[in-house]
Amino acid sequence: MLYLNNYKRNEVITMPRTKGSKNRPKTNITKDYASQIAEKQETIASLNTEIASIQKAIEEQKNTLKEKKTALKKAEKEVASLEAKKAKADAKAAEEAKKTEAEVVLKKLLASGMSADEILEKLKEPKKK
Repeated sequence: MLYLNNYKRNEVITMPRTKGSKNRPKTNITKDYASQIAEKQETIASLNTEIASIQKAIEEQKNTLKEKKTALKKAEKEVASLEAKKAKADAKAAEEAKKTEAEVVLKKLLASGMSADEILEKLKEPKKK
């Protein structure tokens, strides 16, 4: 009980009880620990089996990932070798084209009456642009 300002009021102010007070009715519940333990053990067992299956799936995924990575590396190596072969073939073809072009020009010059010495001198001269 609380008395506020005895001079002004002579009323008694009571404070309300907080929630969750000790006024709730008490029930006599007998706790069955054995059944609760059994339930928890069942959940533990089921969780362990789920974990095992997930781990197995992860291992399988790791193996397939490893296989895919090796296949990818092999394919990349094959592409690189094919690109190198293509570049080599292109260079060879370009060289052959230059060679045939030079032969055609040489035949034209010889057919026009130039001698081999004149042709060599013409080749040695720097080209004028």
